[in-house]
Amino acid sequence: MACPTQAIPGEKQPMDSLVVGPGALGLLFAARLRALGNVTLVGRKSGLQQSQVQWQDGTLSTLVLPQQGPGEALPEPLDLVLVTTKAGDTLQALSLLLPALPQSVPVLLMQNGMGSQQTVARAFPGHCLLAATTTEGANRPAPDRVLHAGHGETCLGPLTPSAASLAPWVAQKLRQAGFYSRTSHPIEQDLWGKLAVNAGINAFTALLDCPNGVLPEQPDFQQRITPLCREIAAVAQAEGVSLQAEALHQQILTVCARTAGNISSMLQDHRAGRSTEIDYINGYIAQCARAHGLAAPVNQALFEGVKQLHS
Repeated sequence: MACPTQAIPGEKQPMDSLVVGPGALGLLFAARLRALGNVTLVGRKSGLQQSQVQWQDGTLSTLVLPQQGPGEALPEPLDLVLVTTKAGDTLQALSLLLPALPQSVPVLLMQNGMGSQQTVARAFPGHCLLAATTTEGANRPAPDRVLHAGHGETCLGPLTPSAASLAPWVAQKLRQAGFYSRTSHPIEQDLWGKLAVNAGINAFTALLDCPNGVLPEQPDFQQRITPLCREIAAVAQAEGVSLQAEALHQQILTVCARTAGNISSMLQDHRAGRSTEIDYINGYIAQCARAHGLAAPVNQALFEGVKQLHS
């Protein structure tokens, strides 16, 4: 079934959403999508999910949403599915969900790094699949508390051909919910841009056990960041994406300064003893380099270093 090509609905039309992966980012998006219609969460177990959301202006709101476990019957109707699972969990989560979902329902993948989105698109080419990258800041200091750490931009675009007609509609709905959102086609340029910055920050924070803002002072970071950026730019170019090493280096330093106190998701995972997403960040870049016959020793070393943290 192809995605519908109807006109974009008006602002007053309700929208029912499913959010798969109710972590910090998933709950942040769920809290705002609730203003447009019903929202159901998909998590590890069923029941009511209650969280307190602290917005960036300091105001608090209480979010109470139904949550169902994996494999349970989907609510009907559904207009949008947001997937905010960890990259390594995405295919398994959607393998349970997508066979029961009408192919006309847009599914927005919001994972860190790259690789998981393409794997899902290959597995479910008939569905309306889109990918997004966002700079919205969210963290979860306690299981029942979500902190909106900063406003950002959400950029989305189609992964499968049938999703192209609904990308503007999804972006509009996110704007109606209060997010700054735009479409991009091909989305790979934006995914690579976010991947490149993450590759220059996240692994270092995990290996050095420090917040983002401390990285530029660290000798290990100083020694490896220039060759790392050159590797990333070369691999991106081989993938058909335009990235400049010097501009990337400066962007990484800018992000470190702007998010100085931030504890990266990779460092949070490491400290909590969870698996990291290194396979989909520096590991993905090293894999792409091998596919193109390029050397990426710094990416490979960062990948192996983070892997060894949990060996």
